[in-house]
Amino acid sequence: MKTALLEPSIMVRLDATLPQAEISEDLEAVKFPPPNLYSDEPPLESDFHRDQINLLIRLLKYWWNDRNDFYISGNLTVYYNEQQLRKRDFRGPDVFVVLGAEKRDRRSWAIWEEGGKYPNVVIELLSSSTATVDRGKKKDLYQDVWRVPEYYWFHPETMEFAGFRLIGGTYIEIEPTESGRLKSEQLELELGIHDRKLRWFTAEGDLIPLPEEAERQEAEQARQQVEQERQARERLENYLRSQGIDPDQLT
Repeated sequence: MKTALLEPSIMVRLDATLPQAEISEDLEAVKFPPPNLYSDEPPLESDFHRDQINLLIRLLKYWWNDRNDFYISGNLTVYYNEQQLRKRDFRGPDVFVVLGAEKRDRRSWAIWEEGGKYPNVVIELLSSSTATVDRGKKKDLYQDVWRVPEYYWFHPETMEFAGFRLIGGTYIEIEPTESGRLKSEQLELELGIHDRKLRWFTAEGDLIPLPEEAERQEAEQARQQVEQERQARERLENYLRSQGIDPDQLT
């Protein structure tokens, strides 16, 4: 994915009392980040990573379709320092969720444009080239600077999966349930591995389906209902015949 980073805007104040020759020496230039910064993230590691990111985003958007108070995105730059163009203080979590945010499309997430809101949940997908940073430098950043309440990582090839909850300013590893899933207190959902994919589950432990999965499930339930009704009708007809009653004469 090719992205671009806009150049910072420049505000200039001219002192009209100075001679024209001196104006250029007394310009005061104030740099500030432009609005609607573009994302500045590198290409994803593999198809596994891209598909996994899209899956998590699509599932939560589908499940919370009637909610307008959250934002979820992936591989999108989070700018958290107004001098980010100089210091390069920005990160692009693989997946992040912000609660209490307006649900709309964005080019990036700039903290100062979003009321100071940082992500409530961050998920990083490990790879051979990023695992050390994800387990170390990024974990420290999310704990000490962003103060992200919940941080998870998942390796889509090795199935390594862990989660951490911010307690007293320190990340404490989340204990898995008996089913091996991790409870997200922030989202009131669970995260777990299903068919070698990281998936969302309800608080009751039910797999949150994709729209097409839900359609297939509904179709299967309808088919089973029809079959159950047919079998019940057949049992009734057999019983009536055993009593010497022709069921065809009852209609």
